[in-house]
Amino acid sequence: MAWLRAATWGLLPRRGRCSGGAQGRLSPGFVEALKSVVGDPHVSTAAAVREHHGHDESMHRCQPPDVVVWPQSVEQVSRLAALCYSQRVPIVPFGTGTGLEGGVCAVQGGVCVNLTHMDRITELNAEDFSVVVEPGVTRKALNAHLRDTGLWFPVDPGADASLCGMAATGASGTNAVRYGTMRDNVLNLGVVLPDGRLLHTAGQGRHFRKSAAGYNLTGLFVGSEGTLGLITSATLRLHPFPESTVAATCAFPSVQAAVDSTVQILQAAVPVARIEFLDDVSMDACNRYSRLNCPVAPTLFLEFHGSQQTVEEQLQLAETITQNNGGSQFSWAREAEERKQLWAARHNIWYALLAAFPGCKGYSTDVCVPISRLPEILVQAKEELKASGLTGGILGHVGDGNFHCVLMVKPDDAEELHRVKVFTEGLGRRALTLHGTCTGEHGIGLGKRQLLQEEVGTVALETMRQLKVTLDPRGLMNPGKVL
Repeated sequence: MAWLRAATWGLLPRRGRCSGGAQGRLSPGFVEALKSVVGDPHVSTAAAVREHHGHDESMHRCQPPDVVVWPQSVEQVSRLAALCYSQRVPIVPFGTGTGLEGGVCAVQGGVCVNLTHMDRITELNAEDFSVVVEPGVTRKALNAHLRDTGLWFPVDPGADASLCGMAATGASGTNAVRYGTMRDNVLNLGVVLPDGRLLHTAGQGRHFRKSAAGYNLTGLFVGSEGTLGLITSATLRLHPFPESTVAATCAFPSVQAAVDSTVQILQAAVPVARIEFLDDVSMDACNRYSRLNCPVAPTLFLEFHGSQQTVEEQLQLAETITQNNGGSQFSWAREAEERKQLWAARHNIWYALLAAFPGCKGYSTDVCVPISRLPEILVQAKEELKASGLTGGILGHVGDGNFHCVLMVKPDDAEELHRVKVFTEGLGRRALTLHGTCTGEHGIGLGKRQLLQEEVGTVALETMRQLKVTLDPRGLMNPGKVL
């Protein structure tokens, strides 16, 4: 077994001080075997390359793989998986590295499979509202390709993430209140299983809108975070581009007033396409970074889709509700450029907060609760954030009951990091007591495994473990994540 590992794996320093380690945990013979599959130019053991692939946007420790490979085809992915399986070498899938829960950290080293070179849109069925993409296709690239078809893919997590990576993490975003999350918009997946076999979760080439045939294997792999297989293609549901689109902003005297307005807009059956909350700290950072001129106050960003008449009706009703809750300066953005600037500011809030607090790193956590409990938990989260002495903003996709706390942290301050841990775990547990979830869209990754157990219970967790063992009996797919 000349290719087996020769060293014990351990944790490496925190991101920003990651040396990348000394490659050599895999034998030269194994690395040559990888090259024989994908070609010499598509294999790297360079320390800088491995370090880049050892972390995402989170503050979890940088833990690089031993080698990075770039397959060019499904057949190569299958051969790579079979090779790693035969030699018991871990595999970590990698897309764009924009995750927030340490999902790409190679906690046991191994082979990082970077899928970005597989970037074709292989099939477009415009009349069936579906498209098939390879794992390197990002959401912006897909929508650029669809520009002249009258269709679009609305799931929008902010970052220009890869679509198969979005499927793997069960991503959502600002449009989910109207169009659903990735779980609602993936029709079929191509998945290379840990032993190299290729699975089509809904049957090869199929792109039906609904089915009652057998187990929902597509749903099993959406949100599996790379722990069950490598997603090599995704068949996605497309949507007609709306005839008319109008965005709006409205400031409020309190967090309670803003969130009460959200609940009432939804209860009034306004088919809002986006409804985003930003607290005063987030709005101040947004104004400075993106050159907006909004009041520094709890604020809703809204967007309405439909015909011109229905959009006007939605606007009027939403404005009335916000005014009844003390909302002020309800302003519209009707032109495409105005809307683009507004949503770019919302999506750039991570960078806006980092710019507002030089020398800090960002730590983002998210929870999701039933919409009726949203005012309670958001107000409490704001109060507890102030009481903790931590600095950060609260924002989120409140139309789904999902929000984020983005904390600004000094990475070398152990006491502050401890307070962050206490605050985020407390927030997750508070969401659970309100019958919510510890994560609405970031995923479990490394950071929320204990909360997952508390959320789903012993029987559900053991069922997940049994599924994992059945599909990945050697425990090689993205080890240390989720379970």
